[in-house]
Amino acid sequence: MAEDRTSILKPDRNEAPWADRTVALVGLMGAGKSTVGRRLAERLGRACFDSDDEIEKAAGLSVADIFSLHGEAEFRRGEHQVLKRLLDEKPHVLATGGGAYLHPETRDLMREKAVTIWLNADLETLWKRVSRRNHRPLLRRPDAKEVLSNLFDERRPIYELADLTVHSVDGPHSKTVTSIIKALESWTPQP
Repeated sequence: MAEDRTSILKPDRNEAPWADRTVALVGLMGAGKSTVGRRLAERLGRACFDSDDEIEKAAGLSVADIFSLHGEAEFRRGEHQVLKRLLDEKPHVLATGGGAYLHPETRDLMREKAVTIWLNADLETLWKRVSRRNHRPLLRRPDAKEVLSNLFDERRPIYELADLTVHSVDGPHSKTVTSIIKALESWTPQP
């Protein structure tokens, strides 16, 4: 079945309050930020950046190697700098790392320059997605599902601060993209 292109919101600077802003996807690892972000960018006719990819380019190391060699605090410092640079680019879709929105200065910067969207997936969906690959530094341990569950509980109140919440469902990513576009259609900036 062909995708319904009539529902795609064509931003008009006089109609869409988000047209001059980056659309930043936040949420826990496995929520689908990277995959959904690429598809959303296609639908909106925008570039897409993945902050983890950009951090790896800037550092010349993988995220796992940065964690291993320099620790999480240094990774978060570099992540903030990369996000600051990306948020100064023309509006695009930005898939952020799972912990990016936790940093208060980064969160404030994102809220100022972007429409933040929490891709909220249930724990079982997250686990199903992240357990397929072993590249996530925070989950390289025997009790990985418990760690993921704890991160889910700890981070939820911060993710809830995002401008919009969209459920990331287990199924075709196009459903989540359509839900994001509908949420953007109703978004108005907060003073």
